[in-house]
Order: sequence, then structure tokens, then C-alpha cells
Amino acid sequence: MSDTISTCRFAARHPTQLHLTIGLLALAIIRAVPVDIGARESKDWIVLENCRLISNPANDGDSFHASAGAKEYIFRLYMVDAPETDEMTPRRLVEQAKYFAITVPEAIEVGRAAKEFTRAKLSEPFTVFTHMSDAMGHSKLERFYAFVQSKEGDLSELLVRNGLARNYGFKAVPPGLRNSRVESEKLQQFEDEAREEQIGGWGIHAGRLNAHAQRATQISVFTVEENLRPWTFPPTNTFSRISPLPRPDASIPIISGVETQKPHGKKEIEPGRIDINAATEKELKMIPGIGLVIAGRIIAARPFRSADDLKKVNGIGDRKYARIRPYFR
Repeated sequence: MSDTISTCRFAARHPTQLHLTIGLLALAIIRAVPVDIGARESKDWIVLENCRLISNPANDGDSFHASAGAKEYIFRLYMVDAPETDEMTPRRLVEQAKYFAITVPEAIEVGRAAKEFTRAKLSEPFTVFTHMSDAMGHSKLERFYAFVQSKEGDLSELLVRNGLARNYGFKAVPPGLRNSRVESEKLQQFEDEAREEQIGGWGIHAGRLNAHAQRATQISVFTVEENLRPWTFPPTNTFSRISPLPRPDASIPIISGVETQKPHGKKEIEPGRIDINAATEKELKMIPGIGLVIAGRIIAARPFRSADDLKKVNGIGDRKYARIRPYFR
């Protein structure tokens, strides 16, 4: 009894110390609890391995149900947009159809082809890189933005390269890169190539909806550091945070056809100043829309009769041509 009374008196005399002790104890308990993927957004990449696709009528090319351990989630791909598979969102369908220069029914066909493409690519276990950033949606389940890697590489790039999605959507810096511009430029290059080859949505009028990319394509492969073990799923269904992935000069080989670092202070250049047959690689890269790969192709294709011949350069479609042509004299 005397011990109990003594404790009560201490609490009454030193409320600040008691509150501090309780607070520290609560913090220790919180830190000991494993982090659930649905808890809150993470600044670090959370890497989920051995995910499996779950068949669901709501799945489409860029958004789908998947199991991670014994739990089910919905993942939405970063940076790309595949057409809808039904008429439930007419305004969005009209926008997508206009982008591909096709009709709304044709856009739905492309969306269904993208859904089947994704189902096939994710028929085997895959890896998800996510910040647990909320992608919203109408399902009761939370939907998270993610980069999804199949056995062939990044799913977003595969969809765009095969003409089944557009370079459009919520951006993020991919694992191992320093900015999203590099990946955005690569996706635009893939979109231009798919349009040039008339495949997927770009070839539906030519009967090439299900035709695949013919030229060799370097799809990005995201991996974790060698000294970090990818997170697997224990029976308790808990998840772990993976620290930020290394930069491109470390152990993550991002297989990319574009430069992996942002130029320091890309200078402004006035239209009509560049000589197509004399410009250096550095000068060409100053033009918005031209990266290392396109600059190299332009140099390799010389001499040109005029800058109008830029259309003949591999990777320069109508949209890119319209963007870069004014800078050449």
C-alpha cells in the first residue's frame, strides 16, 4: 500500500516528468510497430516484390488490383494513361480518342487491348515501387501510384512503346533518377516511335491495333541497392520502408536511351538560330525537346538539304518536328 501511495504522490508533484515519460514510451511503441502500406505517404520508395495480378472487372491497362502478401491493393501507373475500357467516363474517353485521332468506340478497343496487354505482362510475379501516394478512384480499396516492373521491364514504357497508352499522367521521379524529365522524354520518344510504326492506338485504322514494336527497345529496369534486400511478404502482412535508391552512377542500371542527368541550366535559344548541318551536340541539346539520343541521330543523318528533312530522323514524329523546327534556320 505504501508503494502505491508513494507513486501517486510522485505523479501529483511532477506532472511534467510523467507526461514526458508517457510520451517517450508511446513513441517507442509506435516505432516498434511495422509500417502498413496503407498507413500514409512515404518519401522513400517502398519496394514490394512477388506481387500478383488479381482478376477484377475494374482492371484496365494502367490501373489494376494486385496482391501483396495476403492483402489486396489497387495500383495506378505513374506518367501514362491508357484509354478507358467502357463508356462510364465519356468526357475522358472523348479526350483520349482525340489524342489518338480515333473515334470513341475505337478508343475503347484500344483500352481493352491495353488491359489484355497488361494482363499478359503481369501473368508472372512482378515488382511494385510506390510512395503510397493516393491515386484516388471509386473503389473502397485505396489506390496508389506506382512504377510496376514486369519481367520485361517497366510496364508504363512497354504500354507507350506499343501504342497502348499516351505519355500523360501524374509524374514522379523514377527510382534511381534525379528528375522526372528524363523519363518523360523517354516516354515521348517511345510514343513518337509507336506513332511512326503505326501500332496500337496509332495503327487502329491500319488494322495494327495488336501489332507490337518492331525495332529493338531499351526498357528501363529498376532495382534496389545490392546491400539492401528487397522486401518480401511475411505471414503477418507487414511492410517495410526501403531507403532511397542510389543515384544513376551507383548500382541501379537504368537502361535508358536518353541522358540520365539534367543539364545544368539549359540555356534559352532563340528560334531560327541553329544551322542543321553545323550545330554541335551541345547546341542541339539546348533546343527544348531534343535530348542526347535525338541529337546524336540528327548528327548521324547529316547532311540535310534543309531543316525540313528533320522529319526523316528516327524518333522525330509530327509533334516533335512541330516543336523543334522553328529553332532551325
